[in-house]
Amino acid sequence: MSKRKGKVISDAATLKSCKLTAVSAENVADVANLPVFMGFTNSITGDIGLIESITLRNFMCHHSLGPFQFGPNVNFIVGNNGSGKSAILTALIVGLGGKATVTNRGVSLKDFVKTGENTADITVMLRNRGADAYKHDVYGDCISVEQRILGDGCRTYKLKSKSGQLISNKKEELTAILDHFNIQLDNPVSILSQEMSKQFLHSKNESDKYKFFMKATLLEQMKRDYIHIKHTEKVTRQQVEKQEECLKDLKQDFLQKKERYENLSSLSEMKEVLENLKKKMAWCLVKDKEQIIQQLEDDIEKEENNCKHKDNLRLCQTKIIQLEKKLQVIKSRTDSLREEQESLTEDKLKLKQQGKSIGKAYKEQELVYFRALNKLKQSEQEQNLLQEKINKAKTSESLSSGGETEHAKQQKTLCDLKTQLAELENKCSELNEEIKNKHQALYKGKEEQDKLRMEERSIQVSYESKMKRKNQLLASRSNRLKRFGDNIPDLINSVAEAYAAGRFLKRPVGPIGACITLKDPMFSVAVECCLRSFMKAFCCDNYKDEAVLQELMSHYYPKGNRPQIIVSPFSDKLYKVHGRKANHPDYPSVLDVITATSPVIINCLIDMRGIESVLIIKEKDKARKVMQHGRPPKNCREAYTAEGDQVFPNRYYTSDFSLAKYLSGDIETELRLLESDLLNQEAQLSRFQLHVNSVTEDIGNMKSSLNSTIMALKSTQASVNKVKASIIELETACEEQTGDITSLEEVAQENQHKIKAEKQTVEAAKAELDKHREMSEESDSKYSSVRDQIDQLSEEMDPLKDEQLKLETECAKYDRNLKLLENKLMAHEDNIQAMKSDLSEKEEELQEYVAKASEISPERQHVTCSTRVMDLEITRLKKKLKVYESSHGEPEQVVRKYAEALSRYREKTNQVRDLRRFIDCLDKIITDRQNRYKIMRRSLSVRCKLYFNNFLIKMKCCGSMIFDHNNETLSISVKPPGKEKEGASDMRLLSGGERSFSTVCFMLSLWEITESPFRCLDEFDVYMDMHNRRICLDLLLELSERQHRRQFIFITPLNTRDLPKTNLIKIHQLQNPQREASRTRDEDVEMQNGDSSRENNKT
Repeated sequence: MSKRKGKVISDAATLKSCKLTAVSAENVADVANLPVFMGFTNSITGDIGLIESITLRNFMCHHSLGPFQFGPNVNFIVGNNGSGKSAILTALIVGLGGKATVTNRGVSLKDFVKTGENTADITVMLRNRGADAYKHDVYGDCISVEQRILGDGCRTYKLKSKSGQLISNKKEELTAILDHFNIQLDNPVSILSQEMSKQFLHSKNESDKYKFFMKATLLEQMKRDYIHIKHTEKVTRQQVEKQEECLKDLKQDFLQKKERYENLSSLSEMKEVLENLKKKMAWCLVKDKEQIIQQLEDDIEKEENNCKHKDNLRLCQTKIIQLEKKLQVIKSRTDSLREEQESLTEDKLKLKQQGKSIGKAYKEQELVYFRALNKLKQSEQEQNLLQEKINKAKTSESLSSGGETEHAKQQKTLCDLKTQLAELENKCSELNEEIKNKHQALYKGKEEQDKLRMEERSIQVSYESKMKRKNQLLASRSNRLKRFGDNIPDLINSVAEAYAAGRFLKRPVGPIGACITLKDPMFSVAVECCLRSFMKAFCCDNYKDEAVLQELMSHYYPKGNRPQIIVSPFSDKLYKVHGRKANHPDYPSVLDVITATSPVIINCLIDMRGIESVLIIKEKDKARKVMQHGRPPKNCREAYTAEGDQVFPNRYYTSDFSLAKYLSGDIETELRLLESDLLNQEAQLSRFQLHVNSVTEDIGNMKSSLNSTIMALKSTQASVNKVKASIIELETACEEQTGDITSLEEVAQENQHKIKAEKQTVEAAKAELDKHREMSEESDSKYSSVRDQIDQLSEEMDPLKDEQLKLETECAKYDRNLKLLENKLMAHEDNIQAMKSDLSEKEEELQEYVAKASEISPERQHVTCSTRVMDLEITRLKKKLKVYESSHGEPEQVVRKYAEALSRYREKTNQVRDLRRFIDCLDKIITDRQNRYKIMRRSLSVRCKLYFNNFLIKMKCCGSMIFDHNNETLSISVKPPGKEKEGASDMRLLSGGERSFSTVCFMLSLWEITESPFRCLDEFDVYMDMHNRRICLDLLLELSERQHRRQFIFITPLNTRDLPKTNLIKIHQLQNPQREASRTRDEDVEMQNGDSSRENNKT
């Protein structure tokens, strides 16, 4: 409320003093003869500040009250105790921003929230019509003030227009509205609560009544404001006196500066000489600058005529073009030969597979042939035996007489054959043992041959790998990316083109090994062993970019042999790994020894390899000691030695790396080592080839020896079979008697047909075998031819490769020379450009020097001496002037200080004079205001007395109201009817009703002399009898008729049946509280019946 109170200081008090003028004797008579209230006329109601409605929810002990639609004139709120009468008045004060202590119903706002609820809501509608409406274009005819009180005592505001639109939620806007409507919530004249009324009735102190009067008329606020102004005037006057003391010092300083200023008159001649020297110095500097520019122009012309760098660059470019043409021819020839070799290799593989299938068919056919041949031989042997049996049978008939002699011969022959058979079987056993031994020797020879060939192949692969590495290193002299593969530069160019075409959302980064550098080259092997396959990996921001990169890689790599792609969102900031990084005072982590071109690389290696938790320890013994002899360092998972050995807390792996492949910085040293290794491996290959050839020759000899032994075994087995057949024949010949020759001849005839058929089968099998042999020989010849062609192509490609390598080396050499020459030419051109820019700057400086010299001396000065001599003379004169000015001060400074001192003195003098005048004027204004204040106070007190006496007359009482403004006391005395002749009677001696009536009279007197859009009285008639209450109501209604633009709200627990029936009086009957509903239901019925009977009597 301080904002509204502050406004009373100025024009408000004057306006009120004009309105509330002293009342003359005629006015008093008029007041005394005011008519009693007989009825309302259709007067015009107020336009602004009237309360149109109020609504409560969860306020105090009430769940919901309202909305109460108030009339523009007189409103009676009637109800029993606990029905919510005082809650409405309290809500009005709180809802319009009043403090909880003003209501005398609570200490804090949270006391007004109903028990068990979290919030309480109050909505007050204020009328806003007419010419004095507040922001009528914004709020309309009505302003809605909605307030929510939270359980913790906080509250929020919502100021809405008539249409319900939220306009503001600030307390300052509500304060501005209340100021505009002149609503004073803490003024008891506007709102007199029940507690304030009791306090006033029971007060025994006359000074409290005086304070009540002063507060109701706002005189107390005016008094405090005048006291504050008086105090401020006193403090300001003291400050002015201090400023007057300072003014004396300023005057003394001003007089000193004025004396120095007047002594300046003896330096003009010396300064004139100095000015002339400065003019010559300016043109001397111009002359020096012109000489520098001339020398610079001569140097530029000399450098521009020097064409040595361009000629060297042109020759080098021509040589590179020639070499590139030769290299292109050799590459095209090599590519064609390589394609032809690859085609022949495929044919070779096909022919080899075809030869295997033909050889297999040949062996199968050979087996068929030999089986048919053996069967034929067996049939022929059987035929021979049958024929011999037939012959023997025929001869046995003719030679039956000499049979005994022939039998003896057969027995002897049989013994000899058995002896021969035993010898042949022993020989077969020896041959089998010999064949077994030779097979074992041949198997061992083949194992040794295979082992040698595997070792030779391993060395060959290593040789080819190192040769490839050598070529990569040679190529990396011109392009470092070729270390990571021959196709990497082309792939990087494709990625750049795709990114320029917008195919990538973010450009992929890689290979990782090309993006990192080592702080110490000694750790190159350890870092490569740690990163391994990640050295050639690429990083992508998202999977869409990965798909595009896979497509680009497919043009250079087969599907299973592409560089790894790591997908992880890119970030411009490094990960914070302080909490999980391996820390050791003596040994760094991999993260500590590498630097990268982008944070993406470091973050990727942290995610995929955990480089922050891997230490690098140079010596093996120290690595074992740190990792395995005790507890490993915090956050450390593994460590690597300088040789690349991997060390875990429970195991140790030795590295097979000897040199760094990607991170090595010294290419020439690595090339020398590779060439040495290649020479050693070439010697090893030669030795292995000789050894393999020797072993192959031994295997051939063993095969031929084995074959001869096998043939001897076959011959021996044939002899065994033959001897066995002879033995069987002789044994059967001895046992058999003369048989049926005719049956034998028939069997012989059948065997003859069988032999003929088997001969045909053998001939057909032999023909098929010859056919397969021809096919096998043809396949072998084709395979040999293709192999010879491949060897021939290899022999043709070797010199081409050597020539290509030589040309590439020369190209790399000339490329380096070309870059050097380009750098030299660029440096030469940059030098010329720098000289030209320097020349332009010098010319600009010359122009500036000429302009400055022209400003100093418009006519060019003829200068004969040097700049140094003139500078010495100027310095000498300046020192001389400085010595002179040290005693008198610098003239400009003296003049400036004099001007400043004069300005400060005048300014301070004017300030002190203006302040003194202002204080004197303020003192006069305050004296006048205080006089007016006293007149206004006396006028208000006189009017209050007159109105009070008039209202007591209506009660047929007399009394007095004595104001003592000096002692600030108010004495009220009342004489009840019939006691007029007795002395003055204090209000404390009156009955409760008479005291309440006196209080109402006093309030009505204050209402007459103050202004407010609405007035509220709470339970003003509680202690009155019906007679006093009727008189009091007539006074209130009469006053409301006179003040028809004001709104009146009266709260009473008594009935209002005696009030006149008119549209200007609105009665709000509150429901009984729930705890009394059952008790008062019958009383309400009786009251309604009584009211209806009285109305019938009146009619």
